[in-house]
Amino acid sequence: MTIASIDVRPLTKAAFAPFGDVIETEGAELRIINNGTTERFHDLATIDVAGDKARVLVNIFRGMAFTPPIDIRMLERHPLGSQAFMPLQNRPFLVVVAEDAGGRPGHPVAFLCKANQGVNYGRNVWHHPLISLEEASDFLVIDRGGEGDNLEEFFFDDVVYRIEEF
Repeated sequence: MTIASIDVRPLTKAAFAPFGDVIETEGAELRIINNGTTERFHDLATIDVAGDKARVLVNIFRGMAFTPPIDIRMLERHPLGSQAFMPLQNRPFLVVVAEDAGGRPGHPVAFLCKANQGVNYGRNVWHHPLISLEEASDFLVIDRGGEGDNLEEFFFDDVVYRIEEF
């Protein structure tokens, strides 16, 4: 079995665009609502769900903390809907994504998300399950519910991708 390194990049809208949306207030359209008492950062991600009986789910996920080295042995994707993650505590987290390579993930790319950033994985984007850092963390997660199989997993048999540091 081969071990391949994954370099961790800072999360930016431009770098993450092939995989989905970065959710953050910086650069967002600002609207003042509720008689001037609330700032609304408008339309931060494209929530995409497919299917006649599909619906949008709002969840809280609690992810256990990872510490380096972090081995990436599998990725998953959701063919019927996007999946958004926004941290609820002031903690950074990692996202690992890959472009599709003929029905399987290509070489993974890792992004370090600041505590005030979230991500919205586009429909069918290969990604690793939640990687919390520092300690167990809660995330507001918006994804698809309803009929249909919305999960595909791929386990790497020939290589372990490893994040040594970030």
